[in-house]
Amino acid sequence: MPIPALDHRQSGYDLAHAYWLARAARAAYLDADAAREELSGWGFDRFRHFVSPHAMPFPLEDTQAYVAGSEHMVLVAFRGTEPLNIQDWLSDVNTPPVPGPGGKGFVHYGFHQALAAVYPRVRDTVTEFTDRGQSVWLAGHSLGGALAMLAGSRLHFEADILPAGIYTYGQPRTCDRTLAGAYNTALKNRTHRFVNNNDIVPQVPPAPLFSHVDQLRYFDALGALRDRMPLVPGIQDRIRGLTADLFAPTTDGIRDHLIDSYLTRLEENLT
Repeated sequence: MPIPALDHRQSGYDLAHAYWLARAARAAYLDADAAREELSGWGFDRFRHFVSPHAMPFPLEDTQAYVAGSEHMVLVAFRGTEPLNIQDWLSDVNTPPVPGPGGKGFVHYGFHQALAAVYPRVRDTVTEFTDRGQSVWLAGHSLGGALAMLAGSRLHFEADILPAGIYTYGQPRTCDRTLAGAYNTALKNRTHRFVNNNDIVPQVPPAPLFSHVDQLRYFDALGALRDRMPLVPGIQDRIRGLTADLFAPTTDGIRDHLIDSYLTRLEENLT
């Protein structure tokens, strides 16, 4: 069965929509011209790209994001980072968390800084592009997933913009339990946090200081998509691909994190 085209009128959770938002997250890794061309082919006639370099000693090169708009839909996507880079980045546990969106809870300092580099322009562009009541969707892979979640919460708690959906792929733990609780109350049914089996990035930064938000969409070791995974079966499922160094390039921890691995799993479940 072929995968249907992106539905710009989509209003709720849909697996085909999850596939297209994963492709949107992958497009965030492209340069501005390539991303604009790709999104134009999906029916978006407005596009704006953002790159903000970071000053040292912040360990990421830049934050990269885009906003695309059509008659019925506005799409925001954030670029991720390489797993080996995020390992070094998240290892700085001496930097205390900072207050979260709307003063609710706390977030990882690095995620806060990365989003702050582009958020005002993203917010203003979303406001500009939603001139006909378009639905707003956010997507991101890896670091981009954390930024999509935080941007969605800032849009809601600070700008009174309620996203129709926030889809993340391989998102790290982003905030404390207080913000996660407030977020889940407001956005749980609009958020879909995909995790591919042994993907290492959703396992960092460490709990309980940092927490995940709901709602989990989990690909098991055989590629089947589950709405939840109980603790013991989940551990058993991950052990199937476990290796000693999860950050080594050839391990499940890295292979399962790649955005193309998520797209493959989504395609398998769709077709």
